[in-house]
Amino acid sequence: MGVSVAFDYGLWIARYPEFSNVDPLLVDQYFIEATMLHRNDGSGPVNNPSQQLLLLGMVTAHICQLNAPLNGQPSSTLVGRINVASEGTVTVSADYDAPASTQGQYFAQTKYGAAYWAASAPFRTMRYVPGPRRVTNPWYRGGIYW
Repeated sequence: MGVSVAFDYGLWIARYPEFSNVDPLLVDQYFIEATMLHRNDGSGPVNNPSQQLLLLGMVTAHICQLNAPLNGQPSSTLVGRINVASEGTVTVSADYDAPASTQGQYFAQTKYGAAYWAASAPFRTMRYVPGPRRVTNPWYRGGIYW
């Protein structure tokens, strides 16, 4: 039904060069964490390996942006999207305005998460799988017994 892909650091860093200062072993751990948020065991809804790798790369970048120390600075403790910023006497305000109790709130914190949330929308819909057809009397066919 779905596909499983292996992490390719070289391909990932080519797409997200802003994370080149993050230790590759740490990025590998972020990929493992990403598989907890986006299924990579072969039973998910994504059938195309390229799409699967791209979606997992977006989640990995999202986790990396939230947690990795960048340019020698620790990761930010700010949660949400910055909606007010000023420079004189420094003011920053963040807005965590996604639909309540959805994963969309979590993914809306970074541009990578927002891109993942939008790209994964077709895979988050209900899939109807019909059950077996019930036959109460297999020998009865429209008034005639066989």
